[in-house]
Amino acid sequence: MTIDTIHWSTQIGYPILSLLQLLPLLSLFAIWLLKRHPLLVPAAITAASIELLLGIDLWRHYDSSVSSMQFSETAQLFSVLNYQTAVDGLSVVFILLTGLLTLLLILYGKVRELKPYNHLFMATFAVEACLMGMFVTLNLLLFVLISAVQIGIVGYILWRWGNSPDKGMAMRRFYQFMSISILLLLTGTLLLGWNYADSHQGVWAFDLIQLAKAPVSETFRSVAFFLLFYGLAIRTPLFPLHGWLPLVAEHGNVAVGPTLLLGLKIGIYGLFRFVLPLLPTAVIEWHNYVVTFALCGIFYAAFLAMMQDNLRRLLAYAVISHTGILILGVFSLEHAAFMGSVILSLTFGLALAALVFTTGLLYRRTHTTLLPNLGGLFDNLPFLGITFLIGGLAIIGMPGTPGFDAVHLILESAIHKFGALVTIASALGNVAAAGFLLWAFQRAFLAPRPAGAQPYQNIAITKAEVFVVSSLVVVLLSAGFYIEPWLKLIDQPLSALSALYTSH
Repeated sequence: MTIDTIHWSTQIGYPILSLLQLLPLLSLFAIWLLKRHPLLVPAAITAASIELLLGIDLWRHYDSSVSSMQFSETAQLFSVLNYQTAVDGLSVVFILLTGLLTLLLILYGKVRELKPYNHLFMATFAVEACLMGMFVTLNLLLFVLISAVQIGIVGYILWRWGNSPDKGMAMRRFYQFMSISILLLLTGTLLLGWNYADSHQGVWAFDLIQLAKAPVSETFRSVAFFLLFYGLAIRTPLFPLHGWLPLVAEHGNVAVGPTLLLGLKIGIYGLFRFVLPLLPTAVIEWHNYVVTFALCGIFYAAFLAMMQDNLRRLLAYAVISHTGILILGVFSLEHAAFMGSVILSLTFGLALAALVFTTGLLYRRTHTTLLPNLGGLFDNLPFLGITFLIGGLAIIGMPGTPGFDAVHLILESAIHKFGALVTIASALGNVAAAGFLLWAFQRAFLAPRPAGAQPYQNIAITKAEVFVVSSLVVVLLSAGFYIEPWLKLIDQPLSALSALYTSH
């Protein structure tokens, strides 16, 4: 993985990576000025649309035939916080997903009437700016610091638009876990910077390209790996570091916060961007242990999901179970598995958004997410039922969704790397995931209403709501039936990464 020496001006003609980071901040400022002006919502939608178009333009100009990073932009800031940005196909995938989900979240906030709109839109654009910064930076320290800011803002969204009397307790638990995550990441980052300084006359550096040229000493490498890995695993979240998620899912915001926090797999991106390239020896040394935890998490979360009566908590355990499959792909350390993990992350972002949007719209009408109090919804809201079903099937990798190709690539690599037993266990875990998601669909939409319950009244879905959720479904199915462009986009950079592990 090398950085391209061609400057952005010879590739696209304008500093697109800077604009991707600055536009959300400018949009935030514009929303603050507009406050409750009638143009507030159109302005937010327009700004989010322009950001998505910038991402598409980046994709159009990206050269997928090379593995080197492109559109490099540099600027001298502080000694260890130099502005060094560039992207490869992996970054482009996450940038496109971020732009699309931000636009849909703005639309969802309007149709869901999450007021005050100006505060919600400002927070959403602030998170988008942080995400764009993390996806383009090559400075590990800057990545960690921006991540801390992003976590703070998402926590505010979860609390501010939460609707549970226990949301304060849930947010305290969230910040406790995330503080530990940032502390671990920061400590691991400083350890790598110290290792670099030890071989460069005391000069510290945190740039990916520079760190990659300074092999980590045997004394530091395992410690650095576990610090960075555990810090990212809490965010992902991976069993047994998942304790914050069920509480936050039950008592926090239904859709906007979870989509920004979980739909974009920062933990998976951080592993690919920094941990795997910088610590290959430690990754090889410990990857079997990580895979063991991932397999345990698949079944543990699936078992607990089957015990849940709250749809929000059930989806939280779906996230934990699904994370096990993702981690299995990452630590199979093979090209096909790497590609499968990235595509599955893309699928998960779209599918989770569909599931939580549907859950949020159901809550708006029924004022509950308790499965025993639901039932019979398909007769009244068939469109939301179909959306929930498609989202669930996409997560478990059914044909017609991008998850099908992704899971196939991961399991194919797993059987080559770990043998039949691990692969069969992973496949059975995926079947268990199918079981609890279909079970939730059956209880909420197909099962009869509880005896004595009042019939649903005035819960028809609006045209605006149909547009928001159908957009997700269309993108999800389109990616499933036409997966080749996405595979081509990530093929070369992940080939370079897998070659690193082949050489080891």
